[in-house]
Amino acid sequence: MRRFLLVSLALCFSALGTAAATLDTLAERGTVRIGYISDQAPFSSVRPGAEPVGYAIDLCRKIADEIEDKVPQLKREFVKVTLADGLDAVANEDIDLLCGSITVNLKRREIVDFSQPIFLTGASALLRKDSPNYLQALFLTGPAVHVVSDRVATNIIGMRANTTTAATLREALAVQESKTRLADFNTHEDGLKALENRTIDAYIADQALLISLVKRARDPSSLEVGDRLITHEPYAIALRRDDADFRLLADRALTDFYLSDNFLPLLETYFGGEAPMLHTQIIMQHVP
Repeated sequence: MRRFLLVSLALCFSALGTAAATLDTLAERGTVRIGYISDQAPFSSVRPGAEPVGYAIDLCRKIADEIEDKVPQLKREFVKVTLADGLDAVANEDIDLLCGSITVNLKRREIVDFSQPIFLTGASALLRKDSPNYLQALFLTGPAVHVVSDRVATNIIGMRANTTTAATLREALAVQESKTRLADFNTHEDGLKALENRTIDAYIADQALLISLVKRARDPSSLEVGDRLITHEPYAIALRRDDADFRLLADRALTDFYLSDNFLPLLETYFGGEAPMLHTQIIMQHVP
């Protein structure tokens, strides 16, 4: 019994030490390391020689401002990561915040924690106007943009590797016979080029990302973003696990900003005419 109590006390003290770790580490270091993924416009993107920009980046800056109230003269260091290694970088304490279009799910919560949501979207498809009929019927609620024949026996759908959308599609195709093939791409830009060059017939990603991606196409008028969503993708900022105080700090910073007069103008900067609807959605669903 004595040994059991000693072990229990040791575990409790270990947990308390972990809970205080993030702010203590930031105070000792004097710098918050903000991780970002470079090709997730309008949430996070970067130009050569410049700091990253985007909706999620701006929200991470608000959290950094909140941290600075407790850690005076806090510096910000931006660290470029990939989608594949970004969550591990948080878990390994290489970065303190991961900012971008980061979907929350239970599998990811096994290794990191998340702030309250910052956005809600879902996966859809970027199509050419002559993409096969069945793809148009699947992703567009209206009539086909341009009726074409499905002469090709096998169609190819592109997607970004290591995403929640990619995992969902692979699971769906694994349980049914299908002539549809999947192709992985390292970046959304690579997927766009493949669609324009007719290497693939559709490119699947979160709708909010596709709306931004189509604007960078050679001929945006030849493409169409699907209006049907096939997944539910809540975005949030990834944080270290086992630190409730640090998560509370992040959530307070986000809530205070959501309720400020500056939040709607920020949404207008990145999402244009959709900003009022997004503002209402976030206030109704994501403010405690």
